[in-house]
Amino acid sequence: MKLSLKRLFGRSMTGGLDLAEAPSPPSPRSAARKTALVSLALVLAVIGALAGGYYFAMRPVTLKIAVGPANSDDVKVVQALTQAFAQNKSYVRLRPIQTDGATASAETIAESKADLAIVRGDLDVPKNAQAVATLRKNVVVLWSVPGKGKKKGAKITKVSQLAGHRVGVVGKTQANVNLLKVILQQYGIDPAKVEIVQFPASEVAEAIKAQKADVYLAAGPVNSKITADAIAASAKDGGTPTFLAIDSADAIAQNHPVYEASEIPAGTYGGSPDRPDDEVKTISFSHHVVARKGLSETTVAAFTRQLFAVRQQLLTDFPQAAKIETPDTDKDAVIPVHPGAAAFVDGEEKTFLDKYSDFIWWGLMALSATGSIGAWFAGYLKKDERDNNSHLRDRLLDMIAVARKSEAADELDQMQAEADEILRDTLRCYDHGAIEEAALTAFNIVLDQFHAAVADRKAVLFSLPQNLQRAGAQFRAAGNA
Repeated sequence: MKLSLKRLFGRSMTGGLDLAEAPSPPSPRSAARKTALVSLALVLAVIGALAGGYYFAMRPVTLKIAVGPANSDDVKVVQALTQAFAQNKSYVRLRPIQTDGATASAETIAESKADLAIVRGDLDVPKNAQAVATLRKNVVVLWSVPGKGKKKGAKITKVSQLAGHRVGVVGKTQANVNLLKVILQQYGIDPAKVEIVQFPASEVAEAIKAQKADVYLAAGPVNSKITADAIAASAKDGGTPTFLAIDSADAIAQNHPVYEASEIPAGTYGGSPDRPDDEVKTISFSHHVVARKGLSETTVAAFTRQLFAVRQQLLTDFPQAAKIETPDTDKDAVIPVHPGAAAFVDGEEKTFLDKYSDFIWWGLMALSATGSIGAWFAGYLKKDERDNNSHLRDRLLDMIAVARKSEAADELDQMQAEADEILRDTLRCYDHGAIEEAALTAFNIVLDQFHAAVADRKAVLFSLPQNLQRAGAQFRAAGNA
């Protein structure tokens, strides 16, 4: 039953005043409407909080990645990844930090100046670095070049013959020199008895032509252009490079877990006849993408997923991108895997809802409980006002019985004035939310009955002769005296 507030004011009350002609006060907002608006506000607040949380959780994250040296394949690959992530509008973006090499990159992540880094597996990997992916595997290539003219000497065909000879190491990194020393020590050769000379990659061809070394060592991918060019330079002028097999590769791998036994396939470096003419045993090591230990699991998992998703896009310009592999997730891995990368590899990567569903659920429960407690507390604060209004309604019911027995119009007018005050108090309670629309409807029924009782009694009193009305008034006055 819909209550018309206009109807409450439409009746003539005290002294025959027609309140319907007075300006109607604004209609009070119902408690139900207030509750609906508050509930809507809470729902919108929850939706806003969830949307805001999702935005902040899923907004693009930029990771700094240390890589070097300049113009190396690693730098080019990272630059390509940076562009691919930006073009795909991926969750993780990259900002390369160029370093002098793998050692400097490792130091950068050790000092927490970068989030990711490209490091060599045979270097000292920082304790706060964890594996994300294997970027590429490098093989060690050892070959001898026969001397010419006055420098012509005995042909070197085995690693065990290196004592007393010069070995040219391609690249200026100390890591390659350390690698050569590991090989020499495995064969019982004192590194001090071997003259080690380093050449920048750009000067290898000239060094070979000038016969600055008897044997050369290069470390890089099997299809490395630097290694292939160096071997091609050794074959000029009718020279035939001789590849030195590292037969103790398995033993080296056993003693130094950062290395693996590997092979160089026949014909890898072209030529006629093939270079090499048969499979050559050697050792290999990996370049890893590592992440700072404290980096978010969600972020690392997203980066790992993106890395393997764009791998195919890089194949045209970087064929070695096909060699990008997932990290070793075994507990005894040389470089511990980052939990985020492990989650991707093992298919246990958590989505936004998987990760935050418990927080969302408990948040909604907390909001619901808070709303219930708030509603109860608000009702408790209005309990006295509600009880008082209930007493006023009972008073109005009592006035109905009195009005039907009243003997004077003045008394009826006084009761109407009192009813006006009760009406005002009731509307105030309704406006404050102390009573609901159902209670206001019940009050309207009682008020209608009161007005009907007053109107009926006045009709009876006005129908009596004037002498009887005066006598009744005198009798009541005498009784009051």
